[in-house]
Amino acid sequence: MFLSAEFVINSILLGIGLAMDAFSVSLANGLHEPRMSRPRQFFVAGSYAFFQALMPLTGWFFVHTIVETFRVFEPFIPWIALALLAFIGVKMIREALEERKEAASGGPEAAVHTATLTLGALLIQDVATSIDALSVGFTIAEYGFLQALVCALIIAAVTWVICLAGLFIGRKAGTRLSWRAGILGGVILIAIGIEILVKSFL
Repeated sequence: MFLSAEFVINSILLGIGLAMDAFSVSLANGLHEPRMSRPRQFFVAGSYAFFQALMPLTGWFFVHTIVETFRVFEPFIPWIALALLAFIGVKMIREALEERKEAASGGPEAAVHTATLTLGALLIQDVATSIDALSVGFTIAEYGFLQALVCALIIAAVTWVICLAGLFIGRKAGTRLSWRAGILGGVILIAIGIEILVKSFL
């Protein structure tokens, strides 16, 4: 059946599994930018959701067109994710250390985070946290296009909700952690990249 209970449940579980990296990054972003507005939170979470839906569909398309080319590319996916997340993580840590110096010279009030997530950094995070979802195209290869599309939309909805939760939790903690949140967020991003790489060898 096109929209059987099993299909919906499997899509939701798939979405939860894929959204974990995006959740961790959302948590880091919330820590780094505790004053993030509600519309901005919706936009950031929506960007993760969009890419988490796009990547499985792209993988599905590859499976049905240029599968051999994709299989050659697949081993490099964890390394790409690690490089992207490490780049953003190191940048976040460096900015936090600079903020620490400013706080030390400007008094305790200067220690409050004012940094914002740039569009470029967000796009890099989008790709880094969703690129491994390309492989999902193989797991849904037996689906028709409409089934694959609905599955991707369910994954997007699940990701959006989970990432909003990550941003909320991160913002609440970030308000109290001040510049230390930037270092923690950067470490989280680098750890996610390492985890993606390690999982690829298991």
